[in-house]
Amino acid sequence: MDITPMIDMTFLLLIFFIVTSRPTMENMIDLPKARYGSGVSERSSVIITMADQGANLPPAVYLGDGKAGQPLPDDPKLQEAEILRAVEAGFQQEGKSDVLLKAEKGIKHREVSRVAAAASQVEGIKLHLAVMEGS
Repeated sequence: MDITPMIDMTFLLLIFFIVTSRPTMENMIDLPKARYGSGVSERSSVIITMADQGANLPPAVYLGDGKAGQPLPDDPKLQEAEILRAVEAGFQQEGKSDVLLKAEKGIKHREVSRVAAAASQVEGIKLHLAVMEGS
């Protein structure tokens, strides 16, 4: 049994759909150009740290710098409520206008986005993602 004609048809259909398909514009966003900036003072920031616990476990979230900070519960809804309370308290009582989110390498973007969304609910806060400085 010769399957060469069937393979030819499969490739022709593949080429047809590649050439005629159009990417949807609703999924694309216009991102600002990157530019060099300065560091953020840790004194004027509420610091949230996310530590990786392994492949199938959600990250551990701490209020404060590193794992020495106050650990938050594992439930995402409780974490978000605690983060919102801490950011509001830092903004209103201590005058901290920045939130510095430190996420360890290997943490999934959806987890970082969830924590960032919880922190950015406070009006007037500037959210910063921490990175390592280049040498």
